[in-house]
Amino acid sequence: MPPKTYQNLIGGEHRPARSGKTFLNLNPADHADIVGEFAASGPEDVDAAVAAAKKAFAAWRMTPAPKRAEILYRTGQLLQERKEQYARDMTREMGKVLAETRGDVQEAIDEAFYVAGEGRRLFGKTTPSELQNKFAMSIRMPLGVVGMITPWNFPMAIPSWKLFPALVAGNTCVIKPAEDTPLSTFNLVQTMIDAGLPPGVVNIVTGYGPDAGAPLVEHRDVRAVSFTGSSEIGSLVAQRAAANFKPVSLEMGGKNAQIVLDDANLDLALDGALWGAFGTTGQRCTATSRILVQQGIAKQFTELLVERARKLKVGNGLLDGVEVGPQVNAQQIETSKSYVGIAKAEGAQLLFGGQPLTDGDFGKGTFFAPTVFAGVGPEMRIAREEVFGPVVSVLQFETFEQAVQIANSIDYGLSTALYTRDVNRAFAAIRDLEAGITYINAPTIGAEVHLPFGGVKHTGNGHREGSEAIDFFTTWKAVYVDYSDKLQRAQIDNAE
Repeated sequence: MPPKTYQNLIGGEHRPARSGKTFLNLNPADHADIVGEFAASGPEDVDAAVAAAKKAFAAWRMTPAPKRAEILYRTGQLLQERKEQYARDMTREMGKVLAETRGDVQEAIDEAFYVAGEGRRLFGKTTPSELQNKFAMSIRMPLGVVGMITPWNFPMAIPSWKLFPALVAGNTCVIKPAEDTPLSTFNLVQTMIDAGLPPGVVNIVTGYGPDAGAPLVEHRDVRAVSFTGSSEIGSLVAQRAAANFKPVSLEMGGKNAQIVLDDANLDLALDGALWGAFGTTGQRCTATSRILVQQGIAKQFTELLVERARKLKVGNGLLDGVEVGPQVNAQQIETSKSYVGIAKAEGAQLLFGGQPLTDGDFGKGTFFAPTVFAGVGPEMRIAREEVFGPVVSVLQFETFEQAVQIANSIDYGLSTALYTRDVNRAFAAIRDLEAGITYINAPTIGAEVHLPFGGVKHTGNGHREGSEAIDFFTTWKAVYVDYSDKLQRAQIDNAE
């Protein structure tokens, strides 16, 4: 039976790529399972999608924001009804276990309901004028056509973080999902259409970064770009967008540290470490890839961590009891293998895992064993560079101050966690850890939609998603209404 075919969504119509080229979306747990065949788009397809979004903007920007928000609210209701179907589709296309893909869809539901409320909260400001009989205020305005490039690890949640606030603010959108996970974006956008979204307000072009992503970033009619992905690609996106003076929101890599002090609840810290390191097979920008443990408990903690890691059930995420799914593709397997080799060469001690799993049903897909390293120094590459796989390093420290210094010593600054019963240390960590997110007695993963999400240093460029996303997707306009019926010259007539 031939795979189901999905075409680009442009102006409310499904269209093949102009080139006629396609690519296959494979289940990473079973490559014989073809999820779908998708258009391999090029610059001409991007042109058509941007033109459709530009045309739709004229009417969409005039739709009252509360009415735009009602469509998002209905989207949330429909997502609730379709949650199980979409979760299964997502597990097939990117591999993480059903409990996690259900959570991914739930995050889009939460985002829909949260952003729907923003339709009546696009507040501006009023302020006294320095002149008589003059009114002054500021209002939010939409940007226009926004380009979006999204990753494969949260293929419905992250598109919702971008699309929903952009839409409620009055923008129209062209989104290019990751080539590994386009179906979840189609499911999300189709749900919005079913909820009443007009044609052309959201357009989808599928394909590869150089062919479809780069033309979207560089397109002269795209007024802003929202990107989530690696720091390396994010840097290129920023440089190309800067040539046309367009704003860019970048959410990029992480090398997140969980600090465990010797007074911590050890079982709780182990639960957090296991979930943070191996949830989504370590393929999260917020994954716990470094565990910093105080020397007095380091041996006990490490032994228990390895014991727990050995018991994790790896397999197809659709099967009951599976805790760790496959990596998304062969390239990610090669990256994990490479960093295992680098860590060994630099003197780290491999305690468990460290290799692809290929026996039996594992041979059908791309699986990698949960991996634990000890004896890791903060200068080692395995402690400084993002692996994006199920590989975690245990580092030791003597004092709290040393732990903070080690945690801050890298180029990234997304998420951090501290396990302790000492409230003074907890607040010092909140103040001193260089990260956009800090958890106390909770793992480095688990962000909620109504708080700002993003990081510092090479993790991001200062913008935030979540509660602060509206700031990126709107621009401010200052408005002055002079009802004095005479010329008033600010800073001149008011100087005396």
